[in-house]
Formats: sequence, structure tokens, C-alpha cells
Amino acid sequence: MADICSDVVIGTSSYLMEHSHGKDMTYITNTAIEVINYVKSHNIEIRFSSEDSFRSNLVDLLSIYSTVDKIGVNRVGIADTVGCANPRQVYDLIRTLRGVVSCDIETHFHNDTGCAIANAYCALEAGATHIDTSVLGIGERNGITPLGGLMARMIVADRDYVMGKYKLHKLKAIEDLVAQAVEVNIPFNNYSKQHNPLSHDHPPQLSLTLFSHWLLCLHAQGRHERYSVSFYLDQKLTFTSHAKAILNNPSTYEIINPADFGMTRYVHFASRLTGWNAIKSRAAQLNIEMTDAEYKVCTAKIKALADIRPIAVDDADSIISAFYRSIKLGKELDLLPNMTDEEKALFAKKEQEIASMPEKQALDAEAAIPEVAA
Repeated sequence: MADICSDVVIGTSSYLMEHSHGKDMTYITNTAIEVINYVKSHNIEIRFSSEDSFRSNLVDLLSIYSTVDKIGVNRVGIADTVGCANPRQVYDLIRTLRGVVSCDIETHFHNDTGCAIANAYCALEAGATHIDTSVLGIGERNGITPLGGLMARMIVADRDYVMGKYKLHKLKAIEDLVAQAVEVNIPFNNYSKQHNPLSHDHPPQLSLTLFSHWLLCLHAQGRHERYSVSFYLDQKLTFTSHAKAILNNPSTYEIINPADFGMTRYVHFASRLTGWNAIKSRAAQLNIEMTDAEYKVCTAKIKALADIRPIAVDDADSIISAFYRSIKLGKELDLLPNMTDEEKALFAKKEQEIASMPEKQALDAEAAIPEVAA
């Protein structure tokens, strides 16, 4: 049975400290010490990771990693959260960190600038013990280090080691399985689309890059099957922190401006994981203005409906508009006219569950929201 590893993550760059969680390095360090000691007291393996490591102050990074290493953290993590690092930067940072800590070093590279595979390989050369990968590189934005691509890079460097450790002949089947499950096409130039398809013996890895995800770790000592649960130091940080930070300042999670390539930025909001900042941004695009409390109540309704059935952008827009009209008219309105009786019943049940929460009751009181029908 695989071990369980707890992952403590928090942003350490000036971008994230200002626009995401609002904490300084003193808070981060003190809280990290508290959380690590608590987790270790329960005999659970723990990793401490900085987010946006390559745009963080080097002195701050080395200081906090040295601190957590001294109190017995099992592993530290370096994350190129926006994909801005290049192989030389990666090698220099990992090599320096290797001289500061005695614990394992895990790395996480996004592929926004096309360097994820090269960065991962340089990290291994510099002394990293773990590399986060996902099947087909699936992950936020351009994704992370693809498993097949890293295997292709590694087999060129040491064929005997790779062939002896990994079941490469199974990779294509895993990629086909994941591609079918998440309904994406395998790129024509995918690394396993060669005369000798590569593979791996790990289960499909779908990297969500948000708090709770499966990690596929390539460990130098052979401990390569691990399950990891990630969580942020501050409980107020949720799945919506990325969207909030992007809306506040896109450069917090983007190293490339989509406008430079003739594209526009899109923050997905028609989802059960949406946050009220994303709904507020969308409402502004629809020329709708409400209070923050009303946005939060509207968001709760969208999340509730998304729990019942998949909702499209048009559905979310209809909910926002109907919710706004209900406030202005002070009477009950249908949020979605095309809902079935079964969906309405499920939505009513979900609404009752949400209404029983103290936070929702407080929001309703603050917003003075009338009852709205599904």
C-alpha cells in the first residue's frame, strides 16, 4: 500500500503575497512551522512547497526551506507556477537548494514557455529527487511536465536505468485512456507517437494544480509510488484563489499576455468550482452590478446547479441575469427556464442544504435576497 504524504503549499512571490493570500514571509514561516509540527506529531510524511518559486526572493526561499528542513520536513518543493523558468535558472536554484537542505527536493514545472521537460531534466541533474508529471502534460493553462516527454528525455540519457525501472511499453495505453476520459485529442507530435511507444506503470495522472491532486513522483531511490494531498496554509484560500489573483493582476498566474498573440483572456466561471470574483467579473461584462454579498449568493446558486447538471456559459449568464432581475423586481423568478422537474427538485434540495449553513444565512441577511425559483 502506498504511503500518504501531506503537502503544505503557499505562494512566496511578491505577486501572490500581494494579490492572492495577502500574507508576508513572517506569517508564512511561522504558520509553516506550526502546521509541519502538527502533521509530524501524527506520524504523517509532509512536504513543504513554495508556489511561484522562480519569482520569489532567493534569500526568502532559502531561509524558509532551511527552517523547515531543520524541523524535520520530509521534502521541500519548488514550483515554476507560471512556467517562466529556463533550464539554467532551474539548475542554479536546485543546485543551491541542494546545499542548504538535507531532505528530498520535489519540483513542479508548468509549460507556458515550452521548457517543462528541459527544466525537469535539469532539476534531476542538479539534485532534485522528485518530478511532478501528468499523463499528456494535462494541467492548468499549457499544462505541466508530460510523463511521456520526460521519459523520452531520460531514456536518451540512461536507457538501461529507465528500461529497468519503468514499464515504458504501457505508456501509450495510459495516454489513450486518459485522452478518452477527459475528451482531448492526443497531439500529432506526442512523444509516444513514435516507432517504439513509451509507457509507464503509474495510473493516469490528471494534474489540477489546485490544492488536491495526484502526484507521480520519480524518486532517485526508487520510492516512486506516492499519493499526495495538497492544502494551503490559510484555510480561507480555496479553489478560487487563482481566479481572484488573475482578476486582480493577470501577471500573478500568467507569464505570457494572450493579447500579444491576438487572443483574449478567459476565466472559466460556469463550474461548480467557480468563485464569486469570477462571477463578479462576468456580471460586469454583462453590465450587471450587485453588491459583493449578492455576488456570493448568486455564485452559491450557480455552484448548486452545477452539482446537479453540467452548465454552459449561456446557462451561467442566464442565472446571473435572472438573479439580478429578481433582486430589482423583489419577486421570485426562474433561474433557468429549461430545467426539468427532477432537476428543479434536486436544486431545491441543494438549496436547502446550502441555506442551512450559517455562512449562507449571514449572506442572505446582508444581501436581502428574495426567494428565487429554479
